[in-house]
Amino acid sequence: MSPRADTRQTLLQDAWLRLDTRFAQVEGVFEGLMDGALTSLAPGAYEAYLDAARQIGKLGRGAEPMLIFMEEWPEAAKALDQPDVALSAVMNLIHRMQKSPNGRTIAAFLQTLAPVARRLQSAQQLQGYLDTALSLMERTTGSIHGHHSTFPSPGLPYFFAQAPALLDQLSLAGLANWVDYGARNYASHPERQKDYFSVQSADSRAVLQRERHGTLLTGVERKLDLYLRGLWQDSAMLIPYSTGFDQLRQPVPYFDALGMRLPDVYDDVPGVRGLDRYRIALAHMAGHRRWSRPLIADNWSPFQRLAIEWLEDCRIDTLLVRAYPGLLPLVLALHPAPKEDGCDPQTTSCLRHRLAMLSRALLDPAQGYRDADLNSFAQRFHALMAQGTSSTQEVAALALDYVTQTRRPSDQFAQVHFEDTVVDFRDDNRHLWTFIENGDEEESFEDRPASRNDPEVHALPPRHYPEWDDNSQTWRPDWVSVYDVLHPSGDPADIDRLLQKHSALAKRLKRLLDLLKPQDRVRIRYQEEGSELDLDVAIRSLIDFKGGAVPDPRINQRHRTDRRDIAVLLLLDLSASLNDPVAGSTQTILELSREAVSLMAWATEALGDPFAVAGFHSNTRHDVRFLHIKGYAEPWGDPVKARLAAMQAGWSTRMGAALRHAAHYLGARKEDKKLLLILTDGMPSDVDVNDPHLLVADARQAVKELDQQGIFTYCISLDPQADAYVGDIFGRHYTVIDQIARLPERLPQMFMALTR
Repeated sequence: MSPRADTRQTLLQDAWLRLDTRFAQVEGVFEGLMDGALTSLAPGAYEAYLDAARQIGKLGRGAEPMLIFMEEWPEAAKALDQPDVALSAVMNLIHRMQKSPNGRTIAAFLQTLAPVARRLQSAQQLQGYLDTALSLMERTTGSIHGHHSTFPSPGLPYFFAQAPALLDQLSLAGLANWVDYGARNYASHPERQKDYFSVQSADSRAVLQRERHGTLLTGVERKLDLYLRGLWQDSAMLIPYSTGFDQLRQPVPYFDALGMRLPDVYDDVPGVRGLDRYRIALAHMAGHRRWSRPLIADNWSPFQRLAIEWLEDCRIDTLLVRAYPGLLPLVLALHPAPKEDGCDPQTTSCLRHRLAMLSRALLDPAQGYRDADLNSFAQRFHALMAQGTSSTQEVAALALDYVTQTRRPSDQFAQVHFEDTVVDFRDDNRHLWTFIENGDEEESFEDRPASRNDPEVHALPPRHYPEWDDNSQTWRPDWVSVYDVLHPSGDPADIDRLLQKHSALAKRLKRLLDLLKPQDRVRIRYQEEGSELDLDVAIRSLIDFKGGAVPDPRINQRHRTDRRDIAVLLLLDLSASLNDPVAGSTQTILELSREAVSLMAWATEALGDPFAVAGFHSNTRHDVRFLHIKGYAEPWGDPVKARLAAMQAGWSTRMGAALRHAAHYLGARKEDKKLLLILTDGMPSDVDVNDPHLLVADARQAVKELDQQGIFTYCISLDPQADAYVGDIFGRHYTVIDQIARLPERLPQMFMALTR
């Protein structure tokens, strides 16, 4: 037997042992199945495939589901961008079906898995399909004539059978709407449900026709691939994403190492077919891949980066039209034409509006705008482009001049003009930027001008976040506006006096810190090569040499850095209830919180952990303030102490939005461990929400999101009644401090315990 044959036989034996099955049907085709799997799957994916097949074989459903999976999954994995993520989602649905009366439908689900995957092509899209199937199963199982958890879903197997054909005609959002109609209207009518999901009934076909719209990416993928290769000498996997589901941010086209991301459906618009919209979007991304070069984002302010992106997009579109003039009518049809007087600079930030007008003027010589600055920069842009392809750096310099020359005080207003400023065929320009240090954008707030009369002037446009509506079990997209604010300053000497007041506690903490604090420089002895001579070993070796013994050659030493790899963000609830006095004390909760945070900041600085402090409060969903007190790059010094000294409490507690915004900063850190520590004295609430349960549910959802991002969230509550709700939000990751007077002692100790 040859070595190759011997290796193959070993792999087959190992795989058979791993499957741990006695099904004769599987044994009969086992070698052929394994050959296909070994050809299609990477080593890690191959191991996961065997484990999944073994689990399916142990479900007690016979050999058929196991055989179907082993046949279908290698083909499905080849079609998907993240097969490991997709396999986990598939197995999750299988286990959910197994625990329900729908276990017999697992085979029907697996039977069409590969054709469905070939149509969807991305793990994200497949997850949307699985979510739709799960929704159908849960809504139609055991609901017939009042019986519960007894009857399987009548329509589910028919849905799986029709899924490939349905996805040829519908986007994921359309499929979800079609399923929703059937589940809502026929949950209690098994025969009519079967007719609906087998696309036999008249209303099933009517709803299907209603949901059919636009051009599906799966239907024109081959044409677009040939277009990309033939006209732009480029090739990439075309990966669809759905625009029909509520998401944290509405996606736009983009490209990355896995491929080019495009909407799963494009509707026709006046003058442009859906197919041509795909072509323009692909051409724009291909132009960026050919002509754009990344810049260092840390060198530019957010407004400057926005201007650079607009002008670089114009440069790419100009080069595309220069290569193929027939693209110009399509580009102009898809590019908005803002009215010159469409934005009021007295009340609104008009920077996007001005950039959209400039972009239109650069592409449309007949635009007719009268603005002198706009026309001057249009001439400079065309003069630059006349020299050749120009470069990203040259366009960046022009954009910087434009921002400087046209800057207005109103550019920093919270209300931003978006009407007629969205060019939807352009990608999100993530490829234009590289970051030396992610996060810490709050560090530059001090450099931005602020009004003397309003220390909390909105230095940046708001960041919008969704909010979870637990009543309807849906997202409210872009529901909450969060404003970044640099906390006003006070007298840093106040904090020094607080630390002096707790000097005895500080000494006890110092002893704990000495046990936790790693040695920044650890000496490694007995090295043949090193940065320094180890005198003790060198003298011993010299004595050995003089005495005639063989000396130890390891007479050098070197040092390595030994640090804790954790980033921490302390988030303070600064709502009005902190002004309440502490029972049995002359101090308020706010004053004790200030003392506790000061001690914790001092302790964290001693440990050397990257550490930030921020506070939040809210006044309806339209105005959530996120107040930066200490940034990661700031040392524990007078500026930070001054902000702590000026801590004030007011308004309400919209916790979910604050958690998501804190994750925006903490998630950008490069450390392996990320801890978000929340100090609060009450349950989430706001003046525009009558049912407090809604904000509790939203905060719970936010904690789940942070957990998925790898951020560990822990709550320290000062509310004696917190047990009624805090566990619902944070699970077991919370502590209730009933004796608030001990907060200055407990908070630093808890931090050290959590990061030990």
